[in-house]
Amino acid sequence: MEVTTTWYLVLSAVLFSLGAFGLLVRRNPLVMFMCVELMLNAVNISFVAFSRSLQDLAGQTAVFFVLVVAAAEVVVGLSIVVSLLRRNPSATVDDFAEMKG
Repeated sequence: MEVTTTWYLVLSAVLFSLGAFGLLVRRNPLVMFMCVELMLNAVNISFVAFSRSLQDLAGQTAVFFVLVVAAAEVVVGLSIVVSLLRRNPSATVDDFAEMKG
């Protein structure tokens, strides 16, 4: 049984759906960041699958740039979220929306 591009695309769709569902349902900012990362990785899987099936390196190059941007987002975003959660451990995303400054 050979693994085709369809298998990778189905896996990507399932992971993206799980990430979107978690993003919509959960209110914890750390969990929401993990769900966004799951969605980005699902898109990366589809980029690599199409890159492999088309024998073109453009998809893999796009994955490299997505990973770089995601790493920068994690560094900045998680540092802000962790510093805010240290002050108020039970904070939700709604509490962050009310902040000014």
